[in-house]
Amino acid sequence: MNRLYFNRTRYDRLALALVVGALSFAGCAGEDGIAGAVGPAGADGKDGADGADGADGKDGNDGDTGAAGPAGADGGDGATGATGVVGPDGTDGMDAVLGPVVLLNGRTYGWLDDNRAAINAMITDLGSSSPDYDPEFRPVAVFDWDNTVIKNDIGDQTMAYLIENDKVLQPPGKDWAVTNENLTAEAKASLNAACDDLAAEGEPLPTSGDADCAAAIFSIYYDGVVAGSDQAAWQNGKTYTINQPYAWVAQLLSGYSPASVRQFANAAFDRALSEPEGATKTVGGISMAAYIRVYEPMADLAAALQRNGFDVWVVTASPQNVVDGIANEVGVDADHVIGIRNVLEGGLLTYGFQGCGTVADDNRTMITFDRGKRCWINKVIFGLDAADQEAQAADPANRPVFVAGDSDTDIAMLKDATHLKLVINRNKTEAMCNAYANYDSKWFVQPMFIEPKAQRTAGYACSTATDHEGNAIVDEAGASIADQDDSVYALP
Repeated sequence: MNRLYFNRTRYDRLALALVVGALSFAGCAGEDGIAGAVGPAGADGKDGADGADGADGKDGNDGDTGAAGPAGADGGDGATGATGVVGPDGTDGMDAVLGPVVLLNGRTYGWLDDNRAAINAMITDLGSSSPDYDPEFRPVAVFDWDNTVIKNDIGDQTMAYLIENDKVLQPPGKDWAVTNENLTAEAKASLNAACDDLAAEGEPLPTSGDADCAAAIFSIYYDGVVAGSDQAAWQNGKTYTINQPYAWVAQLLSGYSPASVRQFANAAFDRALSEPEGATKTVGGISMAAYIRVYEPMADLAAALQRNGFDVWVVTASPQNVVDGIANEVGVDADHVIGIRNVLEGGLLTYGFQGCGTVADDNRTMITFDRGKRCWINKVIFGLDAADQEAQAADPANRPVFVAGDSDTDIAMLKDATHLKLVINRNKTEAMCNAYANYDSKWFVQPMFIEPKAQRTAGYACSTATDHEGNAIVDEAGASIADQDDSVYALP
């Protein structure tokens, strides 16, 4: 057969079978049969199924990174936004709560009612509870020491200690003028006669066992006269800036270190505290008070001022290292004490004094006495320039608000106080004339807290009295003062 036959579709093969089948019935020739009807054409076969998809080709390699395009231009500034609506006012804050005011202890005996009230008012008005208080510029309060903060005088006790314990040194060349050139000829002669043969220069004089030398020294200091006579021991004994006996205590400490002086003063102070009130003793043949007491009301005042933010100082005409070791009895540190300050040489005190204002170092003319106290307050506390230290400061902010004193040595700083001037009544003429005249209604008189002075029945002849240099006594305005009665002398 033709091969093409076998390649036909199954429909073609079926039609062919039918034809062959028809032919097989033919036998002998017979009568032609009737022709069969042609069958219908077979239906087309269905398309074969599609073949499976071929596998995907491999991914092509990544192309190289293209070059970076140029940076775009900066955009322009945006337009300013509109101002927002103002918000409503906030609620008012509460008033500040101020700390409690620490006033004077009401149980401390001694203050007169007017004085206590005036001090408490000052504390309230100027202290740290005041809305105007400035902690960077604290109000300054200044106390004299001897007979203001304490009863009796630590300078006196220290001089007595030097004599009782052989601490006075023979001066160079046995020349007492080296110690102080204002000693009179008679005073120097008495010292030479009594003391020259007892020790070589620079060596301690044995004054505890030699009555004559002790008397020569102590009479000049304590009474201002030559021992056993009424001859004056000092020329130019007092000026506006120096009191020679006060200066001499500091000068007789020459040759000692500040630490040694503190040791002497502390020993003298402790001994005096141990003595009963009213006790006396004899030094160089002279009777003097043997005891000291710290005034409790003044200690309470100093503490109250400090607790209320005041800057509290002690300014004294006793030697610096005599007082700066004991001022802590009322809570005042050594660096807040200003006393007579000797020039130091090799760590030891010399006979000269440190300068203030226009007065140079190694001087013998200015100590912390009267206007000298003013100068040192302006120098140390307020830091004024040297040219301004000797005068009352024009600006009240550079002056103490409070000063307490007891005598004429305190008069300049008392006048400088801007709010309250407290005078302890010891019958000192210039101080009491000013206190009773009460120029600006800021002066207050307080009787001594222990053994107050009796009334001075004759009063004070202020109109004719003179000051340290013989000039008329005047008030802060420079006006003369009328005579005054002594009206404040008894404790409550």
